[in-house]
Amino acid sequence: MGKLDGRVVLITGAARGQGEQEARLFAAEGAGVVLADVLDERGAAVAEEVGGRYVHLDVSREADWAAALTAATEAFGRLDGLVNNAGILRFNELARTPLEEYEEVVRVNQTGAFLGMRTVVPALEAAGGGTIVNTASYAALSGMTLLTSYAATKAAVVGMTRVAALELAPKGIRVNAMCPGAIDTPMTNPAEAGPSESLDAFYAKLVPLGRIGRPEEVARLALFLTSEDSSYITGQPFVIDGGWLAGVQVV
Repeated sequence: MGKLDGRVVLITGAARGQGEQEARLFAAEGAGVVLADVLDERGAAVAEEVGGRYVHLDVSREADWAAALTAATEAFGRLDGLVNNAGILRFNELARTPLEEYEEVVRVNQTGAFLGMRTVVPALEAAGGGTIVNTASYAALSGMTLLTSYAATKAAVVGMTRVAALELAPKGIRVNAMCPGAIDTPMTNPAEAGPSESLDAFYAKLVPLGRIGRPEEVARLALFLTSEDSSYITGQPFVIDGGWLAGVQVV
């Protein structure tokens, strides 16, 4: 038996990185998986591999969310969970960040998470309850230079998670957030060739566990928060960062 047998979960940003690993793991654990992304060819290929359903979804567009929910219920008859994984990252100094760039990050990371939660609540309630897992960040809890827009949106995700958890608890819907540190995904490593030697050396010094994280490790946390293993947990940010947030090492 799988941890998600009989459940249907929608995962955004599922064509690659953390979202892809979440889709693969959830499918292996028995879930009906709806993979959503803007990378249509890649997302459809992953969906075919895992036996899921792919749907095009720009998370900043309300109409796309409505269509994704319709696709999920048409394919599987219900929806039991959402993993708000889609996100973008932009590095820039505060004083040099154009308003357009800041607003772009807000639309995807913050508005996208809001629209996702708002869209799926009626379906989760109709299913008798469910789970929402939002993807925040280490940067939501600790300052980091060059990440004004990203950190602001991820802090907003943590705040929305807490409020949603309070409002939705009576409906049997649990809402939690993951706060990954440095994870080896195409977003943090666009070359997709694995971390460079300099990046390896950087994280070896910075992170107590001595390495960058792997997307499958974040997927396992998402599984925990979606499964009954976390049945008494809601409204919480879960840090998964190799010990980075714990403090400064003196060597």
